[in-house]
Amino acid sequence: MEPTLLYGFPLGSSMGLVAALEWLGQPYRLSRVDMLNEMKNAEYRRINPRGETPVLLTGDGRVLTETMAIALWIEARDTERRVSFDPGTAQADRLHQLIGFINTGFTAAFTPYWVALEQEDADPDYKAALRRLGYQGVHDRHARMEELIGDSPYLLGDRPTLADGVFIGVARWGAFHQAVETGEYPRTQALIARLMADPAVAFAQAREDGATPPGNGACLGEIPLADILRDHA
Repeated sequence: MEPTLLYGFPLGSSMGLVAALEWLGQPYRLSRVDMLNEMKNAEYRRINPRGETPVLLTGDGRVLTETMAIALWIEARDTERRVSFDPGTAQADRLHQLIGFINTGFTAAFTPYWVALEQEDADPDYKAALRRLGYQGVHDRHARMEELIGDSPYLLGDRPTLADGVFIGVARWGAFHQAVETGEYPRTQALIARLMADPAVAFAQAREDGATPPGNGACLGEIPLADILRDHA
C-alpha cells in the first residue's frame, strides 16, 4: 500500500507537504480532513490524539504525526535528492535548521490570529488584543525569515526543497490574516509568490480546495477519511 497523507483544510499547513510529495515524485495517496469538524471527532483522535493534521499512514501499518517527523520520513526516501541533500552535509544541516524554525517559531506566531478568528462570540477587546499579540509575533518572525533567505530563488538553492514546502503551507497565512503588508518583507514575499506559482504548490492548493487535478502522476488519488477511520476503528 502506498503511503497516505491526511492533510487539512481550510488553509492547513499540511498543504506544503502535499507539494513536497509532488516534488518527490514517488507514489502516494491523499485524504482530505475538515479541520473545523472532522478533526475534532473522537474517531479522528484514534489516529492522532492531538486532533491535528498532518498525519502520514506510512503504508506498512504505522501512523506518523507532526510535520517535522513527516518531513524527515520524506527526506529518508528521497534517494534521488529531489527535495533534500546528502546526510551529514552542511546543506542537510541547513535544511533541518530552516524546517525547525518554520515549524516552530514562524508557525506559532500566527496562533493568536487563529484564536481570534475562532472566537466568534468573544469580547471585541479580547480579540483585538489577540491580534495585536499576533501582529508582534508575526512581524518578529518575518524579520528573522527575511534574514535567513539568501539570494537564490528558493530557500536552499535553485530548486524547492522540503524547507520550501513547510514554509509555503504557513507563509500564505500572512495575507489571509492581513497581518503583513505588501513590500514589508521583499525577500519573503518574493519567495511566497514564486512558490505559489509552482505547479506542485498549485496542485496542493487545488486539492485543498476540493478540486482533483492530476498533478504529475505521483498522486494515485484520494481516500475518503471515513474509510481510513473505519480501518482504524
